[in-house]
Amino acid sequence: MSEETRSPNATTRRTRITAMIVATAMFMQNLDSTVIATALPTMAKVFGYDPQHMSVALTSYLLSLAVFIPASGWIADRYGARNVFRIAIVVFTIGSVLCGLSQSLAFLVCARILQGLGGAMMVPVGRLLLLRTAAKTELVAAMAWLTTPALLGPVVGPPLGGFIVTYLDWRWIFNINIPIGILGFVLVTLFIEDVREPPRGRFDLRGLFLTGIALIGLMFGLETLGRGVVPMWATQAMIAAGLLAGLLYVWHARRVAEPVLDFTLLKLPCFGVAFGAMMLFRTGIGAIPFLLPMMLQVGFGKEAVESGMITFASSAGALVMKPVTQRALRLFGFRDTLIWNGFFSGIMLCACAAFRPTWPAAAIYGVLLIGGFMRSLQFTAYNTLAYGDVPRPRMSAATSLYTAGQQLAATIGVSAGAMSLAVAGSFSGHIVPTPMDFSIAFLVVGLLTTAAAPVALLMPRSAGDDLTGRRAAVPRAGA
Repeated sequence: MSEETRSPNATTRRTRITAMIVATAMFMQNLDSTVIATALPTMAKVFGYDPQHMSVALTSYLLSLAVFIPASGWIADRYGARNVFRIAIVVFTIGSVLCGLSQSLAFLVCARILQGLGGAMMVPVGRLLLLRTAAKTELVAAMAWLTTPALLGPVVGPPLGGFIVTYLDWRWIFNINIPIGILGFVLVTLFIEDVREPPRGRFDLRGLFLTGIALIGLMFGLETLGRGVVPMWATQAMIAAGLLAGLLYVWHARRVAEPVLDFTLLKLPCFGVAFGAMMLFRTGIGAIPFLLPMMLQVGFGKEAVESGMITFASSAGALVMKPVTQRALRLFGFRDTLIWNGFFSGIMLCACAAFRPTWPAAAIYGVLLIGGFMRSLQFTAYNTLAYGDVPRPRMSAATSLYTAGQQLAATIGVSAGAMSLAVAGSFSGHIVPTPMDFSIAFLVVGLLTTAAAPVALLMPRSAGDDLTGRRAAVPRAGA
């Protein structure tokens, strides 16, 4: 059967194998992110810091991703996507080993930055390999094949992290990446073909420098704002430097043929809407890995293993959603799905503000399970729709920009959650955050998530129908 006539629910064997191998790398990254989130309170005691200040262990990694991701597309085209993907797995694994050897928070942050360098190449280049392997009519199914195994990381991570922190040494949360990294490297070498496009002109080194300064200044400025970690003048200086570098990059990008982040891609209808809505949505969702384990352990006084067993319900809901994602998108279309599912996703995140230590575990599980179910559908819709109208020669640039946006939004989400928690605590006068302080933080990030839903009104009802095989509904009079 030809690629043109194949059902949108079908994938070739080559596409499935590529998706599963790339998912191995994403499994490792997602496992790492969720395991460390569960272990942060314990690590704070070891390093002698307040638990909420440990968010720097999350933001330093996310910031490193955001800084280096812009270069991933050009490097993949220049040196071959398979070669870059393999090297990225090695760098990420070495960074994991160094994290496990950390004796201070400063050393841990440096090791997390090295991990971020590996992840910056691993995630977008892996996605690029899949996008260049799959036909357009395979995109929805291919993304489901990619994300289902990758979601096992967040499902396994919280209970595994809780078990390790409670019964073993916390350093093992990083050492578990070693066998996964070795397996991923071997599978890529044996089964994935080298896919590349001609490099897009000279590498934009000046652009990478400006975007790096902008992201570092803004993210660390937001991270320290109102937290008392550094003097206020230092925080203000970082934010000002970030804003200035960002403005300089916008000026620079308009004057070079191939900027490191190509904002002209936002003129593509599907990509532009999906990118903008995804940024808002992921900003709110990005706070969950920081806020939820912290609330359960610091606010509710639960052990790490208990926290992990509860937190995993959110990711379990996402895993349950994957088998019905294609059917839902084909039945309702991208536009209606992104509007209504996005709205209810925000409501379910706001519902976490009502959690209290007296709540039955089943009730907390139910809210997290339904919320994860909805978020999974939303992310799959964004990730598929974004590439629906991107020409093949610009696919590497699109993956760089889109993935950089994802990580930037996640970084802002962690900072927004931590800052909201700090501000709530300062107003209430609580040195240790209370359940009410966490409620305020969850309401803030929940409203950010809900704000993404109306953005989908900018797209036509038929947007993405060619990706699912769905026939556009006959327009009603006056519609």
